Amino acid sequence: MSLLDYKTVRPWASAIRQAVATGKMPPWFADPQYGHFANDSRLSAHELETIKAWVDGGAPPGDPKDLPKAPEFADGWFLGKPDIIIDIGQDYQVKPGADDYEHFIVPTDLKQGIWIRAAELRPGNRRVVHHAHVNPVAEVSPGVTHVDPEDKYRERDGTLTRFRMDAPVLNDACAADAPDLPHTRGFEEGLMASYLPGKQPDAFPDGAAKWVPAGTKLEFIVHYAKVREPQTDRTSIGLYLASGPPEHVLHRMDLRNHYFLIPPGDGDHEVTRCYTFEKDKLLLSITPHMHFRGKDVQYEVTHPDGKHEILLSVPHYSFNWQLVYRFQDPILIEKGSRLAVIAHYDNSANNPANPDPTKAVRWGDKSEEEMLSNYIEYLDVGTKPVPGVRNK
Repeated sequence: MSLLDYKTVRPWASAIRQAVATGKMPPWFADPQYGHFANDSRLSAHELETIKAWVDGGAPPGDPKDLPKAPEFADGWFLGKPDIIIDIGQDYQVKPGADDYEHFIVPTDLKQGIWIRAAELRPGNRRVVHHAHVNPVAEVSPGVTHVDPEDKYRERDGTLTRFRMDAPVLNDACAADAPDLPHTRGFEEGLMASYLPGKQPDAFPDGAAKWVPAGTKLEFIVHYAKVREPQTDRTSIGLYLASGPPEHVLHRMDLRNHYFLIPPGDGDHEVTRCYTFEKDKLLLSITPHMHFRGKDVQYEVTHPDGKHEILLSVPHYSFNWQLVYRFQDPILIEKGSRLAVIAHYDNSANNPANPDPTKAVRWGDKSEEEMLSNYIEYLDVGTKPVPGVRNK
């Protein structure tokens, strides 16, 4: 719903008052007891009172002379016109009746490597694209096949995958006696950019950029939601060039636990994932990702000197608003520190979003199944100082 002028806002005045008074809008789910965030969208007390007073006073129009210039969007691009636009290479036909998870690998035709300061992943058809990711992929030598050690635990449902019910179960991947299953230690290299419900485009901090080598291909991973009528999509990514080599190379680590099993009817099932830092890092942001049964998630760090702190707590996770929580200042995490991700799921009948509380749930691509993914942006600690670094 567009709210760019008085004519479209006025009929919704009472609903706007209720939404801001209850905290439903703007969407923000971080517990204010922990952390300070640059993109905290909560309204100030003064802003709340201004909106309430305006509605209670009949929601009159303001003085037209005080009206600011309307925002301009470059053909639908939130960040403005990109320097380079690359799409999935086809008008993909989405069939009705079932979720679809597609991979498209396309050339960039880059003759030389580029530094990018931002990337915006733009759905070609928002009615059907639920979420999407883009990642650079290297050329694979002829005859070489990549085998993921987790493949033996997965099963396919058309283009979708899920963990089999008889796969190993590991809810607490932080346990001292946890088995050494694939991808439960360390981290996986993160993607270039992601589109998630409610997530803003990937605009990198000042002085930071990502490198895209010459000849790189891009893999688009697109989750198409179940629709009733056939749809067509041509999702694309816009790349925004940096002015030159950055002071800092931006990285993303992805932490996942693929091995959980949520029992039927369990309203508070705990799943964990831990990571021990092998070197100093500066954390910039955290993005949690779960599905309909996701209830809450917390990120705790234990430093080498034993000090414990909570970086981020999301007590009421929303599948419809998968937000990035960007720290006000980069947070220095020393080598040897341990990050614990502690999430809970509500698979009970009390969860109105629960597709089926009678089923046990494992990791799966479908929204009706579950995930525990955590996308963390960071910088390696180098010789150049980073302004505003927050030490522990």
